[in-house]
Amino acid sequence: MTFRTRLVLAAAAAAVAAVLLGTAASFVVAKHSLVGSVDVSLAQQARGLIADGYIENTCGSTAGYCTQIVFADGTTIPGRQVVPISKRVQRAAASRGAAPMTYFSTDADGAEVREVVYPLGPGYKHAASPKLLYQGGAFQVTLPLTGVNQELRALAFDLWLIVIIGVALATFLGLLVGRTVLAPLNELTDTVEDLAETTDVSRRLDPGGPDELGRLRRAFNSLLVALDRSRESQRQLVLDASHELRTPLTSLRTNMEVARRMEDLDVEDRDVLIGDVLTQLDELTSLVADLAELARGEQPSNEARPFRFDELVSAAVVAATTHGRSRRVTYTAQLEPCWVSGSSHRIERAVDNLLDNALKWSPDDAVVEVHLRNGELFVRDHGPGVAESDMPHIFDRFYRAADARSRPGSGLGLAIVAQVVRDENGEVSVHQAEGGGALFRLRLPVIDPPADDSSYDD
Repeated sequence: MTFRTRLVLAAAAAAVAAVLLGTAASFVVAKHSLVGSVDVSLAQQARGLIADGYIENTCGSTAGYCTQIVFADGTTIPGRQVVPISKRVQRAAASRGAAPMTYFSTDADGAEVREVVYPLGPGYKHAASPKLLYQGGAFQVTLPLTGVNQELRALAFDLWLIVIIGVALATFLGLLVGRTVLAPLNELTDTVEDLAETTDVSRRLDPGGPDELGRLRRAFNSLLVALDRSRESQRQLVLDASHELRTPLTSLRTNMEVARRMEDLDVEDRDVLIGDVLTQLDELTSLVADLAELARGEQPSNEARPFRFDELVSAAVVAATTHGRSRRVTYTAQLEPCWVSGSSHRIERAVDNLLDNALKWSPDDAVVEVHLRNGELFVRDHGPGVAESDMPHIFDRFYRAADARSRPGSGLGLAIVAQVVRDENGEVSVHQAEGGGALFRLRLPVIDPPADDSSYDD
């Protein structure tokens, strides 16, 4: 079943339900009003006859109009019972005038009538009988409902006609509403299908008005903007990666061309050549690993779990200390215990990159200071620091400051740090350290320690 059909059926059903409820309510109100007018007439006649002392068993010339006396014992004049004597009538007759007047519908002389039962107290006398109603009784008066029923049947016919017309009108209006409402939706669908066929995510839809369809259009435009940015980011990543890969591949190709004449080289030149090839292979391996990390970072991580951030940083500092021994660079760490939640392996990679960056820019025999408190990690080196012109771009992919172009690296380490921290809902920034050097600040949201206080385990 199409959405248009469901919409038409829903609109028609709502309209039909409203028409049915309206007609049913109208019929009930009309019936109550007509029967109420009969009840008023019955009460007036009963009170008038009792006031005139004319209470007896009689039927008028109009079919269904009758009066009847019921004695306290629940009987009437023998042979003259016209109106049925029900239990409620018997209870009213035996109440000695204490029961209230009651109204109800019944059958008398084969006709549907409306009846009022008027309880009588002691002292009344039957007009045609010497029997004194010394124990009270009841006076029954009926009026025919023939006219009321005729009016109700005519009203019911008119109301059913209204229902039929209402159903037809509701169906027509449902079709009209469905066509009107779905017209802009069909236009939006056609545009989206065209976009899907052409894959031109640079196009934008008309933002529309403040209604729901306008909101849908603007949301879809936001989606197109995000897709366009993602595509541009992927294109730029491919271009930058191609550019960065070209240099080591060209150098590697040159060295391999030289390796074809390996027998013409002496032992020392061979060792240099092999060392260069291995260095270039290490460069390529590192670059490919960084590219893989950046590409993986575009996907949502399902590895989030709580862990001790201070223990992770402590393990990273131990590994970085080993790397710095060749240049006698040492690390000092002041770490306060704290818990965070996230992908521990990716965060560990980000911390390693920060420590490696500090090592790369530190002079020999220098100290790298590492502090951790309340989820904020500070890594300070004593190198040349970051130039003001480089600070806005320091975390961009493949960006390398002028002083860094002579040093090994791909320019992806800090970009990976920024991406990991962003994915983990944290922040990272760089500042000029007081007294010289660069100060990197990495902040992650701190959580309460879990009930099972297990430490970080690599």
